Amino acid sequence: MQPDSDRWILTCKQASSHPSITLICFPYAGGSPEMFRSWAERMYGSVEVIAVRLPGRGPRIKEPPYESWDPLLRDTFAALSPYLERPHALYGHSFGGRLAYEVARLADAGYPGRTRRLFVSGCRSPDAPQARPYMHDLPDARFRDALQRMGGMPPELLGNDRLMRVLIPAIRSEIQLAEIWGHRHSTGMNVPITAMYGCADPIDDKRSMAGWRGFSRHGYELIRMVGRHFFPVTHRPHLLNTLNSRLGASGGQADL
Repeated sequence: MQPDSDRWILTCKQASSHPSITLICFPYAGGSPEMFRSWAERMYGSVEVIAVRLPGRGPRIKEPPYESWDPLLRDTFAALSPYLERPHALYGHSFGGRLAYEVARLADAGYPGRTRRLFVSGCRSPDAPQARPYMHDLPDARFRDALQRMGGMPPELLGNDRLMRVLIPAIRSEIQLAEIWGHRHSTGMNVPITAMYGCADPIDDKRSMAGWRGFSRHGYELIRMVGRHFFPVTHRPHLLNTLNSRLGASGGQADL
């Protein structure tokens, strides 16, 4: 099945006029793109906000999840191409941060100069080792317990056995992709990187994110945020203030 924008893209916020920049958002493993709708009222009026909808949620609930990185990147890049050919920034959290980085690399090569900034949060750098044992290998009951300990998913959702049977394949697949993701590229991008970590994050802490410095030839910063792994949910205003300040009121590329 070929990718198309109606299946892949959720428009969360339209710009008040012609968009100066499009912020492309990638949710964490199992996360819904709907989470980015709540960003609309806090983002600058000139910034358009869209979110990527992967298989396993919303109208794509019956589509099988991706099992490897290459086809995921091929299809995601194709679906986003109309947005990547104009000024844009990318934001992703955890698994979404990995996907945002991979798309940023492709865009840096295919649409040079169009990516104004890459924002990653709660996401280890490509050269940082993944904690073992792998979470995606756990049997269903222990896997759901691990999801509960991580946070980020409503308890009422985790307690819904019927719905979780539908959702777990996509969540497990994306966590697997996140865990097997390694140091795939040896050279940095011509894209500035803003990396953000939760000060109490037990999964991806300051040390595991410090290596992002080596993956940009155009500036890097590491910002401490209050909260645990899912601080974009629990402490959203600080995150959005950071995005706005780096994008600038005109959507331009602010200096690091």
